[in-house]
Amino acid sequence: MAASRVILQSDFNSALRDKDGKAWISYKCQGKDSIHSYLKTTELSESRIPYVSSSDGFSVQSVSERRIDINFENDGESLRRTFIAPAMTFSSIHKERKSVHCMDVTLGGLGVSSDSEGRLKVWESGSGDVRRDLEGHFGDVYTCQFFPSGIVILTGGADMQLKIWSAETGQCAATLRGHKAGILETAIVDRGRNIVSCARDGTSRLWDCSTQQCLVTVETEGGNVNCCTLQATPPDYDLGTQSHTPGEQEVGTAGKLLLLGCERGYLQGYGLQTRQKVFELDCHDAVNCCRFVSETCVACGTQDGHITITDIRNIRMPLREWKETRNAILSILPYKGGFFTSTGDGSCFYVDQSQETVLELCGADCDPVYRAVSDGAAVYTACRDGLIRKYQSADIDQCLQL
Repeated sequence: MAASRVILQSDFNSALRDKDGKAWISYKCQGKDSIHSYLKTTELSESRIPYVSSSDGFSVQSVSERRIDINFENDGESLRRTFIAPAMTFSSIHKERKSVHCMDVTLGGLGVSSDSEGRLKVWESGSGDVRRDLEGHFGDVYTCQFFPSGIVILTGGADMQLKIWSAETGQCAATLRGHKAGILETAIVDRGRNIVSCARDGTSRLWDCSTQQCLVTVETEGGNVNCCTLQATPPDYDLGTQSHTPGEQEVGTAGKLLLLGCERGYLQGYGLQTRQKVFELDCHDAVNCCRFVSETCVACGTQDGHITITDIRNIRMPLREWKETRNAILSILPYKGGFFTSTGDGSCFYVDQSQETVLELCGADCDPVYRAVSDGAAVYTACRDGLIRKYQSADIDQCLQL
């Protein structure tokens, strides 16, 4: 099923700020003619926030410095969308303007990001000031994230190595080797005694950080394992039969479900401690990202632009599956009951608990948005244009009425 979309010029907030400002807007839906129009500034208030008039079925419900609410009504179709501009744009973190492939932020005010030339940067999330470079990987770094402490960083990349870093000193404390191809994503078990990785060698591995040893290897037979995520399940959820006794190096794996998104189009679930495959969901195309959005609800996105929301208790009957973009789904960020989805066409939109799209984060002009992350106070996006954009949660939550 294809969803209708309202698309607004990415820099609408600056385009409409001046007198006689203009920003393009479009309605698109598969199987219907697209409708293109403009929003035009007709007068300026004393606060220099523009009042906007429109036509062709579009109407502006409200507008502020970084937000605009649009209604579209035409031929029986009625849509409402909110568009939010970034509060800050960081251009000096990756000065060479190389694609920012991965990113994470912590409650302690730090961010970490990697670009298309393998540079790893630690920076202040409030100002974007770079504090240090992390040097030690060879080639691209595909994944970076903070441990729950907020002062330790886990990375993995094309060199088939996982590295654990001190965010305070920039020193590499440990290197974990064992994958036979590039590492694409990681997940941290509880506070981080154990971690999980997935890679282009078709495997996912459970590691002990203290000894740098691989404790178990899961062979998926699904091609590249593009993504992974973990979640504690309800007590009555069947994770398979335990056939071994975990060693003392394995900590916190009981009751955890490991999700793996595979290149061959499958979302697979495994009991992390039982090592048993619990389910396999056919998603029709390569699964690029997957995340739990609640204890039992999972969202995943595919290379052909589909989003699937399903309940792990009834995996074969998805709650909803639809296509809202003409490009790949690249990341999913759980956020206050719903989730943000970033895509290969520059979109980053929010899907609420009713599985409806209600708002979009603007700024990227058709460049892929590779990752969206949050520290609770703001949402950050990493883009091919080399920029990291910061959106205030207060702006978002006001729209969501949270």
